[in-house]
Amino acid sequence: MALELMRFSNYKKCMKIISLEGNKSKAIKAWPRLNTLQNKLIFLNKSEGFSLSLIRRLNKLFVELSADIIHTHHIGPYFYAGIASRLAGASLIHTEHDAWHYSDKRHQLLHKVISMITTPKLVADADIVANAVNAMSGTSNIQVIKNGVDIDLYSPGDKNKARDCLNLPQDMKLIGTSGRLEDVKGHRILIEAMMYLPLSTYLAIAGIGSLENKLRELASNLNVAERVRFLGYIDNMPRFYQALDLFCLPSFNEGYPLAPLEAQACGIPTAVTNVGGATETLCPRTGVVLKAGDAENMATKISLLFNQCLAISPRQFVTSMADIRTMASAYDALVEG
Repeated sequence: MALELMRFSNYKKCMKIISLEGNKSKAIKAWPRLNTLQNKLIFLNKSEGFSLSLIRRLNKLFVELSADIIHTHHIGPYFYAGIASRLAGASLIHTEHDAWHYSDKRHQLLHKVISMITTPKLVADADIVANAVNAMSGTSNIQVIKNGVDIDLYSPGDKNKARDCLNLPQDMKLIGTSGRLEDVKGHRILIEAMMYLPLSTYLAIAGIGSLENKLRELASNLNVAERVRFLGYIDNMPRFYQALDLFCLPSFNEGYPLAPLEAQACGIPTAVTNVGGATETLCPRTGVVLKAGDAENMATKISLLFNQCLAISPRQFVTSMADIRTMASAYDALVEG
């Protein structure tokens, strides 16, 4: 999201992206897209645990860059860069992408302390996040700027050609899901749902993660392995979405996810679980809300969606409500305000 924001901002020429963790060479190796942005990226290789010296390093860096505005995301960068921005005399914009972590009292305290020290412009990327933060802080001064996607990049395409490119079956109803193969993403529930779906239904999973072997084993134990395909890392996500009949996000927890927007921008009907801001990403006329953790409910709702004759394309919703250009303009307005 930060890369896309920089790409479409009017201020992209004077923007830098700072990562508190990791180093540039490893990041570029893992994500080749970063290679063309090397001069825009700064990695601080923070070690695990609390680091007081990181505040000093950030303060020095902000001064060297003559930074006027610091834009932070998530609670950790809010703490470190929030204090450093105050020391450097820079203004602060902070975006909250989810609110579930504020059940942790330490995070609540950090948020309140930094908000008092820095008086930032606060942004939430979903209505549910804004409501949660306002309730926690006892204020109502958080602005909602919903995430967007590049509707030129994510657009409808030839389904048969996309399936050929990914070696996916042409004669099956194809469900797709994407994301890290970790428990929070709920892939195991979607694999379990395959037991209740017709044999003409196929599941394609894009992504990598620590649970891949366990998920493969689960599919085998449930006798659905022949209808579940693990695609690994996909570098052409528009093609992946274009191959689908339905995109599904089966997560147990989400902020305001981009994948449903990307899929719908490609014209693909989408189903998401009722967690975080996921339901806010759905086209109200074509989308379906699933019960998190319930494989039978998931299968039933998916079957109903397959049998519907959709009068409109979900792309219309994304182009009107979630264009990355609208998001970038809203953040530019905060900089100018």
